[in-house]
Amino acid sequence: MILAAFPLRFVPTSLPRQRRLARYIATVGVLLIAAGAMAAPKLSLYTEEWPPMTFTSGKGTPDGMAVEVVNELLHRTGQSNSIAVVPWMRGYKLLLTRPNVMLFTVGRNAERERNMTLLGPIAMSSTVLLARSEDVLALQALGSDILKREVAAYQGSIFESTARNKGFSSTRETGSSEEGARMLLAKRVDLWVEGNIAVAQTLQRLGIAPDRVSRVMTLDSLDLYLAFSRGTDRNTILQWQTALRDMKKDGTFQAIHQRWFPGEPAPPQVVRIGLEP
Repeated sequence: MILAAFPLRFVPTSLPRQRRLARYIATVGVLLIAAGAMAAPKLSLYTEEWPPMTFTSGKGTPDGMAVEVVNELLHRTGQSNSIAVVPWMRGYKLLLTRPNVMLFTVGRNAERERNMTLLGPIAMSSTVLLARSEDVLALQALGSDILKREVAAYQGSIFESTARNKGFSSTRETGSSEEGARMLLAKRVDLWVEGNIAVAQTLQRLGIAPDRVSRVMTLDSLDLYLAFSRGTDRNTILQWQTALRDMKKDGTFQAIHQRWFPGEPAPPQVVRIGLEP
C-alpha cells in the first residue's frame, strides 16, 4: 500500500532527462575548452623607422609600402592587431626572444633562417656602399684597401652584417639610417652601408641634396620579408601565407608596390623559408 501511494513513474522519465542535460553541459564545456585551446594567440606586430618601407607618418601612425601590405594582410585574415613602430634593436630582440611576434621588414641571411620564419618577399633591394660624391673615384681606386676604411652601419641590421662578411673590418654602429648619413657627410667616416631602397628618402628627410652621396659599389642583393618568431602559431603563419599569395594573384600587392616604387618590378613569388612553424 505504501508503494502504491508513492508511484515511481516519474523516476524513469526524469533521470534520462537529467542525464541528457548533464551530458549536454559536459559536451558544451569540452567544446568551449577546446575552442579556447585552439584559438591562436594574438600576434604582436613591430616595425621600425625605415622609409619608404616603414615609418611614422605626420599623423603619428605607421605608414609605408610594407605597412600598407601588412594592413591588407590583417584585413584578409580577419585580424585587427595594431602595429608598433620601435627602434630596430628592440623589435629584433622581441623577435628573437618571444613567441607570436612578427617584425617587418627583415633581410634574409643564414643566421636569420635558423631563428625565424620568413615570409615574402615584400620588396627587392640591394645592400650598397656609399660615399661623399667627391670621394667615390678615389675610393674605387683603392681596390682591396677600401676594406680598411671605416663604415657607418645601422646597428644589428643586415647591412652591418653584410659589410663585415665582405671583409670590412671597421664598422661604426649607428642607431638609424639618418645617423649613418650624417656621419658620412660630417666626414666622421668614409663610407656608409645601406639598403638602396632607403637612401633617397633618408637624405630627403635630412634635407640633404641627393647628389651629395653616390654609390661606390653594390655589396649584395637583398630581398625583404615578414619575419615570424620561433613558437608563433602555425595556423597564423599559414593564414598570412595564403593571404599574401592571394594578394599577389589578384593584383592588390602589385598596385601597392607601384604606388611606392613606380616602374620597379614587384616580387611575384611567395615563399616561406627558415624555421618550420
